[in-house]
Amino acid sequence: MSARLFVDAWDPAYGASFEAAGGPAAPSSAQVQTDVELPADEWHPLAAPDSVEPPDVVLLVDGVRRIDASVWTEEPDGTSFPGLAASYAAGVVRCDLRRGAAELAGAEVERGLFTASPSAQDVVAGQIRYAVHRLSGTGELSKLPAAVQGPLTALEVKVSGAVRDDGDLLVVDGPLRSRRQLPRTLGYIKTQHSQYLDARHTALVTGLAARERSPVFRLGTAWGGYSWYLRLPGSGRGPWAGIVRVECSAELAEQQAIELANLSLVTLPRFASTPYKDPRAPQNLIPIAGLERRLRARLGDGRLLHRALTLATTRAAGPA
Repeated sequence: MSARLFVDAWDPAYGASFEAAGGPAAPSSAQVQTDVELPADEWHPLAAPDSVEPPDVVLLVDGVRRIDASVWTEEPDGTSFPGLAASYAAGVVRCDLRRGAAELAGAEVERGLFTASPSAQDVVAGQIRYAVHRLSGTGELSKLPAAVQGPLTALEVKVSGAVRDDGDLLVVDGPLRSRRQLPRTLGYIKTQHSQYLDARHTALVTGLAARERSPVFRLGTAWGGYSWYLRLPGSGRGPWAGIVRVECSAELAEQQAIELANLSLVTLPRFASTPYKDPRAPQNLIPIAGLERRLRARLGDGRLLHRALTLATTRAAGPA
């Protein structure tokens, strides 16, 4: 019997909705506790209880980054270090579910020069300043893009914290990582890189109907926490079409994690995108897609910034 084939709903320019080294069955080495909500042998699809209502206000936060230029330093002792000049922005959309209205509640842009050079200074390109973020170690070029994530995460925490109210729900686009201390916060992972569950439990996940979720389980990774899968409504037919993984802090009690899982099930599906609006539908939530566009516009023209950086570093170097 030949295997069934499905066409992923995402535009290939964005990769696939399920990506994993070694194929979609590539397992994670993380320890998983599957009996948080139900015994492991009693897992079944779960719907939200009728008593669960979505919050009045949902905040969705995301960040974007762009490499404006690659640079090299020339040190006083003749050595050199690679560097990246990067722009990054974070913003938060406030969705008032009572009024059916959404608005940009806050956004900020920062720029930085990321390098292990001990002597590098801030770069001023016209009215734009790239502040130095000095890295430890040798600062290999391949590791520099990942160094932008820390300051970007800190900026996301800053902009979202400035607009929070009691009773709102904060949805972070991506894993929580260092944001696990934030109250009433969910990490929203729309691309599945690893398979955390065994074959039997994975079959339950891929068999979920729209607006159903898996039971809550717990990951024993360095950034471990409670997690669950749910399927968003959409037109895709593949086993992972519309499947997202949601997570919350390991510091919560088990019942609190279960309550957040039910809350996510009555909240996130209402933001699901459609293919004619977004090539990453339904996982790329409508407010997040709009926020990404606004943030990228705020980064400015990358070509002009590259030219300004070139002129600034040329003048600083002086005549050849």
